[in-house]
Amino acid sequence: MLFTLLAFAVALGVLITFHELGHYWVARLCGVRVLTFSVGFGKIVLRRRDRHGTEWALSAIPLGGYVKMLDDPLPNATAEQAAQAFNRKSLRQRSAIVAAGPIANLLLAALLYSALNMVGTSEPAAILAAAPAHSQAAQAGVMAGDRITAVNGHPVQSWGEARWQLLDPLTTGGEVRLQVDTREGQARERILRLHAVAIEPEGVDLMAEAGLALAMPQPRISGVNPGGAGEAAGLRDGDLIVAVGDIDKPGSGAVVEEIQKYPGQPVSITVQRDGAPLSFTVVPQAHTGDDGVQVGRIGVMLAADFPMVTVRYGLIDSLYRGIAKTADTVWFSLKMMGRMLTGDVSMRNVSGPVTIADYAGQTARVGLAAYIGFLALISVSIGVLNLLPIPMLDGGHLMYYAFEAIRGKPLPEKWLESGQRVGLGLLAALMGLAFFNDFTRLFS
Repeated sequence: MLFTLLAFAVALGVLITFHELGHYWVARLCGVRVLTFSVGFGKIVLRRRDRHGTEWALSAIPLGGYVKMLDDPLPNATAEQAAQAFNRKSLRQRSAIVAAGPIANLLLAALLYSALNMVGTSEPAAILAAAPAHSQAAQAGVMAGDRITAVNGHPVQSWGEARWQLLDPLTTGGEVRLQVDTREGQARERILRLHAVAIEPEGVDLMAEAGLALAMPQPRISGVNPGGAGEAAGLRDGDLIVAVGDIDKPGSGAVVEEIQKYPGQPVSITVQRDGAPLSFTVVPQAHTGDDGVQVGRIGVMLAADFPMVTVRYGLIDSLYRGIAKTADTVWFSLKMMGRMLTGDVSMRNVSGPVTIADYAGQTARVGLAAYIGFLALISVSIGVLNLLPIPMLDGGHLMYYAFEAIRGKPLPEKWLESGQRVGLGLLAALMGLAFFNDFTRLFS
């Protein structure tokens, strides 16, 4: 729990502070006086004032930050000092300052995605299992061993990249062209015809529903128990199992099921060791389960041996892909919001801080690359959310400025106050829904 909370606090602190830095940088460029920039909320623990008069503070609650600007000129201010007030700036400057926070989040996401592309990540190769009968993949002619090389003309190297390119058509439907290399090395095209589906938070895996799944990994022996049947037969740590009994190229589950059928009876196992095939006859030891049924065990541990690829790009290509993925994520988020309004996507998909904290902890445990990918995704979400035309959000202020540009003068104060109340109500309802969904998932 402590690790999850720490991962969540770091994520939220970094992303919201970067958001506020966007406001700060553009405000300074526009000549606005920034009174305070705080990392965190609550009681100030450390403070320092720079030569521009800005107080830089570290506050007790490390869950974000804030920027306090000079909104209106102080009494008896000189003309130069009055010009430093936010409300004295032009409409274009005020709009730029407000938009800078969400844009900073989108730029951060693009940089994080670009960094992952440059450093490289190790991911499963996009090698497909046999498509279930009557599935959309089977109708498209997908065969076991097909390796996806491109989706609708977009080259992919890994299963993760293939899933990303398929995410939109899997949810909205349409025709998808898969370029694949067959098991025999021949280039082929498979055309998937997908239909739109209603998205529920506990719904099925859309890839599997369409008949697309990773090929079962070959089982590799990752440990041999002393005194077990496997050790007695000559099996070793690192052996790749290529056959058991009459089953050729079995998955880990098939190996276990087959061995369980032969308690105290010989069964043949073929492995690949140092590139050469070796056959052994193993007599599984009989064990009686809780249900009284005897099963065979050979005393070895199995590990999944997925074919892996390293996904890495050069500087220019990484930047392009980082920007493209950020733009795709923004567009996909907006489409999902639209589908929520039409009922095609369940409102139960709205997540709050509890779910986000859980994901922060999970990705941090997986590794740095997964955590950085999570940070990029949440950074996009913060940017998109803040650009929505809801009063009290940055997008709400930009909406006011758009009306000001049309009218040629600011909106009446009464309108602004009414908008603030409406915005506060909408945000309270959204947060209430998010917390309700969080606790429903937590206790269901």
